Amino acid sequence: MASSRALIMAVFVFAVAFYSSVVDAKFSKSMYFNWGAHHSFISSDGSGIQSKRTFLFGSIEMQIKLVPGNSAGTLSSTGAKHDEIDFEFLGNSTGEPYTVHTNIFTEGQGNREQQFQLWFDPTANYHNYTIHWNPTEVVQGIAYPNQQGMKVYSSLWNADNWATRGGLVKIDWTAAPFVANYRKFRARACKWNGPVSLSQCAIPTRANWWTSPAYKQLTMSQQGQLKWVQDNHMIYKH
Repeated sequence: MASSRALIMAVFVFAVAFYSSVVDAKFSKSMYFNWGAHHSFISSDGSGIQSKRTFLFGSIEMQIKLVPGNSAGTLSSTGAKHDEIDFEFLGNSTGEPYTVHTNIFTEGQGNREQQFQLWFDPTANYHNYTIHWNPTEVVQGIAYPNQQGMKVYSSLWNADNWATRGGLVKIDWTAAPFVANYRKFRARACKWNGPVSLSQCAIPTRANWWTSPAYKQLTMSQQGQLKWVQDNHMIYKH
């Protein structure tokens, strides 16, 4: 039987905050364990971290080295009206590539899923994972998350009931502990201060660099890179 560690890790899951200045944050000062702190080396319950601050627009990045072998997966935040930008890694059998699962939720509505098989080894070294988020509606004909602030969440937990081949491949607990490494969290983003931030964070000023025309659409070169990934590595679109 192939060894499998179908844990779940969601990278940069943004969830709605309940309630502008630009923040350039360091990991230890900006993130904390919001659950499972005693499971820093993962058990059946897992653990998760989140940002102390809430943001509206900007750039969120972190360097991550994923669990070696077959591990990783997804975390979905909850709430009837939450916003969420998902970047998730799904576990697989030994020797198979990591699958990245993406989705966008606006006021609790998602159904914009895509999956890609990675063309590099995300466990061999740290890789920078970044989300750029601005006020522009970039998804045709559907709502876009730009009406409320979001926090940054990341977690590693057991989801072998569905994450790997629809739940067919289970976790091999003899391979525990499962460790993902994080460093250099950086939020070059507008701090959410309630509804007033809807205008403050969207005003096209030099400080609000994400409103620059350069960030409103992909360049021709970036569009070409995206098409290459879609043509060669996309395995699912909903």
